[in-house]
Amino acid sequence: MTEGNFVDYVKIFVSSGKGGKGSTHLHREKFIQYGGPDGGDGGRGGHVVLVGNKGLWTLFHLKFARHVKAGHGGDGGGDRSTGADGEDKYIEVPLGTVVKDKETGETLFEITEDGEKKILCQGGKGGLGNWHFRSSTNQTPRYAQPGLPGLEMDVILELKVLADVGLVGFPNAGKSTLLSVLTSAKPKIADYPFTTLKPNLGIVAYRDFQSFVIADIPGIIEGAAEGKGLGHYFLRHIERNSTLLFLVPVDTPNIKEEYDILVNELTKYNPEMLDKERLLVISKCDMLDDELKAELKIQLDKEFKDIPYMFISSVAQQGLQDLKDKLWKMLND
Repeated sequence: MTEGNFVDYVKIFVSSGKGGKGSTHLHREKFIQYGGPDGGDGGRGGHVVLVGNKGLWTLFHLKFARHVKAGHGGDGGGDRSTGADGEDKYIEVPLGTVVKDKETGETLFEITEDGEKKILCQGGKGGLGNWHFRSSTNQTPRYAQPGLPGLEMDVILELKVLADVGLVGFPNAGKSTLLSVLTSAKPKIADYPFTTLKPNLGIVAYRDFQSFVIADIPGIIEGAAEGKGLGHYFLRHIERNSTLLFLVPVDTPNIKEEYDILVNELTKYNPEMLDKERLLVISKCDMLDDELKAELKIQLDKEFKDIPYMFISSVAQQGLQDLKDKLWKMLND
């Protein structure tokens, strides 16, 4: 999938079908002079239905589908014939899609399971035929109900990537490199900021054929929650992760300061981020000898008393199995 094809936010207009009108038919047949009413009911209008599809990773297929309209219900007929139901419209979406009312901003529901179906816009009910209105005092009613109109609404579909672990860090922190060595994902890697322009997902193979999903989120900078850089646009994806892995390079001038900036940006975006499990990972540690690593450990023990931290090197493949073990334990505790 190219970066241009990753779409996680679309606005569409949906409308359900109107119900068919009931029939006012009166039964007519040879040798039967007063057959009475036998008008059938109108069919219901078509629904607009969202369906979860685990094979989708983006909303790109809806980028140009600005209007989605279901079919109208058919009118009732004689001999108590019910009109045909309107054609339902099914919209397939990736798991983790949140549906919001564009006018009010209210979250209507979210799709989280494969095959899950939710009616977004209900079709109008069909009208009753005149057969329902017969009585002892009105044996030939010449009226029936019209069908109810369908519903119309503007909705926002917002994708929040489903992953167990989210990689959080500044641009050029080495998140894409770490993802590439932990999983079979092949993110674009380069030595300039904002190489990652879309979230990348990878499956980490663990012991005994077990696995978990890790997501590389585009780099966050100071002021991201206010709209600076690219990271602010993708902060919603971190909401889904149960564990946050903060990646800070060992050659950063001040590790604690960089970590605090990242935490602050996440908190400003959504204070509930503080409730997630956190792990600080110091990358590029192949630059350190044992003496420098011991000195740094003394400093980090003072600054990070409540946050666990680890040393790794993606390029030199150092500490990666320990990192997998730690993440697996955090996810399953």
